[in-house]
Amino acid sequence: MNRRFCMLVTLTLTALPALGQGAGHAESAAPDLAASAERQLPALTETYKHLHRNPELSHHEEKTSALLAAELRKLGYTVTERVGKYQDGSQAYGVVAVLQNGAGPRVLIRTDMDALPVEEKTGLDYASTVRSTNAQGQDVGVMHACGHDIHITVLLGVAREMAERKSQWHGTLMLIGQPSEETIDGARAMLADGLYERFGRPDFVLSEHDSNDVAAGSISIKGGPLLASSTGIYVTMRGVGGHGSRPEAGKDPIVLAAEFVLTAQTIVSRQIDPQQPAVLTVGTIHGGTKNNIIPDEVQLGISLRTYSPAVRDAIVADIRRTAKGLAESYGVPEDRMPVVTLGESTPETYNDPALAERLKVSAVVALGKDRVEDAKAVMGSEDVGLFTLDGKIPGVMYWLGAADIGKLAESRKTGVPLPSLHSALFAPVYAPAIETGVTAMTAMALDLLK
Repeated sequence: MNRRFCMLVTLTLTALPALGQGAGHAESAAPDLAASAERQLPALTETYKHLHRNPELSHHEEKTSALLAAELRKLGYTVTERVGKYQDGSQAYGVVAVLQNGAGPRVLIRTDMDALPVEEKTGLDYASTVRSTNAQGQDVGVMHACGHDIHITVLLGVAREMAERKSQWHGTLMLIGQPSEETIDGARAMLADGLYERFGRPDFVLSEHDSNDVAAGSISIKGGPLLASSTGIYVTMRGVGGHGSRPEAGKDPIVLAAEFVLTAQTIVSRQIDPQQPAVLTVGTIHGGTKNNIIPDEVQLGISLRTYSPAVRDAIVADIRRTAKGLAESYGVPEDRMPVVTLGESTPETYNDPALAERLKVSAVVALGKDRVEDAKAVMGSEDVGLFTLDGKIPGVMYWLGAADIGKLAESRKTGVPLPSLHSALFAPVYAPAIETGVTAMTAMALDLLK
């Protein structure tokens, strides 16, 4: 990461409603920006492979955050580490890097840093072999199966471009290394630690996420909802335990839980407007200690995804009513009714429409029209939206292509999906993804700070 590059021709980007007269300058400078990103690629590749080989789980991003902080300091940023406080009072590994360059807007660009408890099976020569202990005390493999290593690498490339192009912009650039995205409590932890009070409130929030649904070398972007909200729901089905040979003497919470799992699937299909997307998944079920013992209770963990807060609240109410209704129909005593609690949550990721359209213009100028697609919304979730303070700050996340273009075409032809995010086989085509991410995000930042 020590290579120095000469200053390049000024890149002038223009905003809505049209490219206008300044577009000619932007178009002539765009190849220089892309060429600069290409020249960074060897050093960025080393960083990417190092990050991929050395992933760290949520709440444990100590070495990853230290690497990011050190590289940003070398580029002249004022860096603060250990920003963020979790609900239990523990300190997070958040990184904030600020580069001030006169009067002007303040732009926040965020990367996430954590990896997943997934044992890598890609067979790559730089594959992770790291093992760790998860929050449940289990020995697990650890892998950047969601591409956060791509995100960090792109951020470092953008940081260098912006530091070397200070004559082309004015304002303040605020780079965020966010911990614990996978447990959707990292952004909340940084805000709880006075992020904006300490470092200033941004005028814009930018981020990206790699995707195997977009070809490497391209991006996709759109206004409106991009990712769903996520709500963790925990249901404890309580019964009356006893001997497995005498079920009539107790109230079996395992049978009750099994019926609840099936009945809960009708909430979305039969109680929610089909024009309102929602996904309800029972991801965990735990109960019992021996095959001839009826336990006292069974715990279920549910993931709920929606775009609408009203739909989310309606489904939570439906879950409570369904659980209680089933328990009553089984004759469960009143003091043993189910307990429903809410856990981790994050709002939908909503792209400000005007900002998304403006940044799309910037991306088209920098990459070419054929490499900028219209994004598709998904039911996955992110916590980056918290940085917009419920939409009070315009924010945009775009999809950064990571798929092999030939394999993606074949997948669309056959209907056989490529390994997705969170898969042990997920292997992004990193070189064009990194170059494209650096080019696109730098162009967007320059546009907002011009």
